Amino acid sequence: MLQKNFSGYILETGTDEAGRGCLAGPVTAAAVILPESFENHFLNDSKQLSEKTRSLLKPIIEEHAVCFSITHLHPDEIDEINILNASMKGMQECILKLNQIPEFIIVDGNRALNAKLGLKNSTGRQFSLTEIDILKSIPNQSIIKGDAKFLSIAAASVLAKTYRDEYMDQIHEEFPMYNWKQNKGYPTKEHRDAIRKYGTTKYHRMSFRLLPDQLELDFFE
Repeated sequence: MLQKNFSGYILETGTDEAGRGCLAGPVTAAAVILPESFENHFLNDSKQLSEKTRSLLKPIIEEHAVCFSITHLHPDEIDEINILNASMKGMQECILKLNQIPEFIIVDGNRALNAKLGLKNSTGRQFSLTEIDILKSIPNQSIIKGDAKFLSIAAASVLAKTYRDEYMDQIHEEFPMYNWKQNKGYPTKEHRDAIRKYGTTKYHRMSFRLLPDQLELDFFE
């Protein structure tokens, strides 16, 4: 079973993101504070779980969490500030959206959560000075493979993945030729073949190398 707590603080939140390596769709972040009593032997890094198991865990996490939040950062913002900054900003937004200010934050990966605060990009949410001060005031620790070590990060990874998958299922209906319902925007052969045939959409990340040969592409609104 995964560990319950890293810091010793009661209001410790775990945060993670999903969709960083995709060619289309948002990068989706989640933050979760779990109660000290929470236990679940099935919860793990979302990449290690089946879609069915993630779907079963999602309402359990939501019902028992002290609080949780979800944020989508869309391709225009990803293209402007780059995917690493967008992933971090998504997690920062999630912390600010929680209905309780956490006492400590644990984040999956190797980058401190308060890196690159208050980016002055033209798209997406702009942080106020007060919000930046809140983020700076909360101690945080990055943990490599934290989603396979701590329950709250694993819970965040499950919520980020399930909410992002639901979003990709919705936009699949708008552009079914890319089969996002199946590939979720990842760079599969099928997805890249569709880009070659049909061009790109408003949901594609134009700063990414969409094709290995990166041909001139048509664009669908």
